[in-house]
Amino acid sequence: MDSTEIRHSVEGTGLCTEICQFLDHILLERRLSEHTLRNYRFSLQRFNLWLQKASISSGILETSKQTARSYLIESQGILSRKTLANQVSALRSFFQFCQTRGWSQANPFKNLSLPKPEKTLPKFLTEQQAKELMDSPYLVHQDSNSSDFLSARDRIILELMYGSGLRVSEVVGLNHEHLDMNQMLIRVRGKGNKERICPIAPRTAERLIAFRNKHSIDASLSSPLFTNQAGKRLSARWIQMLLKKCLKVCNLPLDLTPHKLRHSFATHLLDNGADLRAVQELLGHASLSTTQVYTHVSVGRLKKAHKLAHPRA
Repeated sequence: MDSTEIRHSVEGTGLCTEICQFLDHILLERRLSEHTLRNYRFSLQRFNLWLQKASISSGILETSKQTARSYLIESQGILSRKTLANQVSALRSFFQFCQTRGWSQANPFKNLSLPKPEKTLPKFLTEQQAKELMDSPYLVHQDSNSSDFLSARDRIILELMYGSGLRVSEVVGLNHEHLDMNQMLIRVRGKGNKERICPIAPRTAERLIAFRNKHSIDASLSSPLFTNQAGKRLSARWIQMLLKKCLKVCNLPLDLTPHKLRHSFATHLLDNGADLRAVQELLGHASLSTTQVYTHVSVGRLKKAHKLAHPRA
């Protein structure tokens, strides 16, 4: 899709020109993901609708600090703290964009005090559960006529999310050119189009080589690594559905998402003595504070082990 098609698709939502240009900017220039684009668009649409219902007809660019604060107060009773923080972040970015272009004199959402987010620890699998999950594709596809292909492909997908910490979007975006099997490394393009290098476990590397030699219809550098039986690239939604099937045959909680495999990857690394900075690099986190949530999980497990095992605990 070229820039004209993207712009027209955004303008079709009925948003003002400034919002359309901002959404084009974050997609085409900042190269944020489609998922982020949808969240930003929804946040701006929601605020725009609120302005209309509140009979504030001067337009979004004339939003005052008082209006922004009123929106924030009213939204607190409707949205979760995390959702509200995400929406305010989108609005703050939009007005900053408008300021740089001289469309707005001030950023009404800058320095607004937000309610503190709820502290929730990430869900993750135990090491035994992760092992069972890695073996599950053979059970899912045991009655299929293409069991060999499907089981091998799906196991590698699960192992890359758990063993290398890849996001589901990163897995489906892999091409053969991203693999360096001599070094057992994989080149990943993550959020914000940032590239990082992730190691591949030796057993996963062996499976990848065997899979490529036996099953790849097209192993040219620019072709997708994971495809369906017709040779088409898999989608993120397809992998989400695969995980549900695998969780079901293992009798594991069905609310575990592909991202929880990343949580498990990080938690198990830290539990086994990995350096926090190294885990940050492997996950592709821009900030160390994003990675530090996993230290709370690990410390919590240490405290529990101490309480159960130590005679003076």
